[in-house]
Amino acid sequence: QVQLVESGGGLVQPGGSLRLSCAASGSIFSINDMGWYRQAPGKEREFVAAITSGGITNYADSVKGRFTISRDNAKNTVYLQMNSLKFEDTAVYYCYAEVLLRFISRFDRNWGQGTQVTVSS
Repeated sequence: QVQLVESGGGLVQPGGSLRLSCAASGSIFSINDMGWYRQAPGKEREFVAAITSGGITNYADSVKGRFTISRDNAKNTVYLQMNSLKFEDTAVYYCYAEVLLRFISRFDRNWGQGTQVTVSS
């Protein structure tokens, strides 16, 4: 089985920065796309950013220019660098990874447990 462990969340002032990490472990043969969603209280989960195995990135308009997604394939880890944080960035952030397990010929999307990001003065 696959486990995704997130870290890096916390409390930050408006205009500040945080860096989230998400490390995948288990019987992983390869990982295709990785990315991040977030969910604020009372709102639907929304897409934040994604990165392909080849390094092609995609961002929600709300975070474009402020957030940067990256990955370290050797560590099976995806990162989200968040700069110029705003109140509306407050949410639980969930990472995902599309994982190909050994001996199983399909990719499954696996999710992290979520990490809280709170932007407050």
